Amino acid sequence: ELILYVEDMGRQLRFYRDTLGFPVIEPTDDADLDGAYWILLDTGACKLALHGGGKRRFGEDAPKFVFAVDDIQAARTQLAAAGVAVGDVRSPVDGVFVVDASDPEGNAFSIEQRES
Repeated sequence: ELILYVEDMGRQLRFYRDTLGFPVIEPTDDADLDGAYWILLDTGACKLALHGGGKRRFGEDAPKFVFAVDDIQAARTQLAAAGVAVGDVRSPVDGVFVVDASDPEGNAFSIEQRES
């Protein structure tokens, strides 16, 4: 589980749930989540918790999320179409392809495809 402190829960929820497609695990009711203080999302191998009360106090080594994708080009195209500023596809090592991006509050993340 990764905890991300956020300033604007509604904006961050729409990004992670709607743009990246991660389903909400909790809360389980259909309440208005824009004002929630804690939302847990299923990202696959781990959980991402959006925690209210963030103040954008980022250090030099702010956390960076890396999400696995099956098709790096298709995922990059989908993010760009959703208005996300994405970097070029790069290959830091043989068989690994990465695209860097950031969420609406400037938290860095990458999408990554690994060849089998």
